[in-house]
Amino acid sequence: MRYGPINPNLFIDNRARLARLLLPNSLAVVNANDILPTNADGSLRLRQNSDLFYLTGVDQEESILLMYPDADDEKFREILFLRETSELIAIWEGHKLTKEEARARTGVARVEWLSEFPGIFRRVMCESEHVYLNTNEHKRAVIEVASRDTRFIQATQAQYPLHDYQRLARVLHTLRAVKSAEEVRLLQAACDITDAGFQRVARFVKPGVSETDLEAEFAHEFIRRGGDFAYNPIIASGKNACVLHYIANDQPCADGDLLLLDVAASYANYNADLTRTIPVNGKFTPRQKQVYEAVLRVLRASIQGLTVGRLLKDWQRDAERFIETELLGLGLLTPGQIQGQDPDRPAFKQYFMHGVGHPLGLDVHDVGHTTKPIQAGWVMTVEPAIYIRAEGLAVRLENDILVTDQGPVDLMAHIPIEVADIEKLMAK
Repeated sequence: MRYGPINPNLFIDNRARLARLLLPNSLAVVNANDILPTNADGSLRLRQNSDLFYLTGVDQEESILLMYPDADDEKFREILFLRETSELIAIWEGHKLTKEEARARTGVARVEWLSEFPGIFRRVMCESEHVYLNTNEHKRAVIEVASRDTRFIQATQAQYPLHDYQRLARVLHTLRAVKSAEEVRLLQAACDITDAGFQRVARFVKPGVSETDLEAEFAHEFIRRGGDFAYNPIIASGKNACVLHYIANDQPCADGDLLLLDVAASYANYNADLTRTIPVNGKFTPRQKQVYEAVLRVLRASIQGLTVGRLLKDWQRDAERFIETELLGLGLLTPGQIQGQDPDRPAFKQYFMHGVGHPLGLDVHDVGHTTKPIQAGWVMTVEPAIYIRAEGLAVRLENDILVTDQGPVDLMAHIPIEVADIEKLMAK
């Protein structure tokens, strides 16, 4: 693994917090993600199941965590099952975790090979009353392929139809939304790697370079620092920036255009999420600066609005009102357009059509109960924008914010964002 060791107390504490929320005499099972096929005999790299990593720190395929906190025999309260290695596997795939290494990494005392799972699982199923099984319950997920979790649910319910089955995702969403100090440290590491990549690219940009060149510069900086791309990078110059999820990244950057960079690093499976908009030639035009500073004001106000106890829908509504005010100031909307607008299709949506932020963590669009009040420990992105397709101009800015009882803490406060700081950086 590219990242440094993680304190196993993080995973021990996460499992203990989960155990306290389970019904009496319950067991829970969490599976690793599949290694997905591509074509012919190809496959993608493993992207570990976020819930399994949250509870164990294991980044290896085919792993299973079984928790049965109320088991009469202590040996069955926590068991980690791993794929057993062999000389052939070692030659073709490399090192796999030993039982001793897994115990040290996870804090799970009992580690078994996968071949032991069926017999142990039957024993604990016969003793337990409630069974928590896991699925992807992100509201925006589009699931077209049966996952390892889905296949496990189908097989388990077919073999044991009379148990009381519970949704593990619902419980884990509650836990994962609130980040511990160790998780914040890992997120900060991802933000710091992102900063290094952004500063490298900002000094590299000039008219004539391609979006592809810039993606390569980010990759160089992220990978050499032990990170990776947190998501498919958006490197959009000129009118490309008006496409919200532009990922072609194959066009030249022209003199006089703005360049939107929605690019961030992951570290130890924890993700940053950054957006900056910079002038290709290093100097904002008066119009670009006008739009940029309007979005920056909305960013500042929206960061301050991330306070404990607020509802995200109210926070979003405030951001939309801020945007509306700025659009009036920019001459993009008139008071008459606002007064006569359809409430279901407000006028500002022509220029700002997405949410102002989302939870962040082991997933870029992280899990959590977004209909409940904001809590201390949440990490949220803040990403207001103004897209002016008629002018081929777009500005989006985004920072990652930790919510605390004392107010919001900007994990990206050290990354240049003011107009003068951007121009100074690009002049180096």
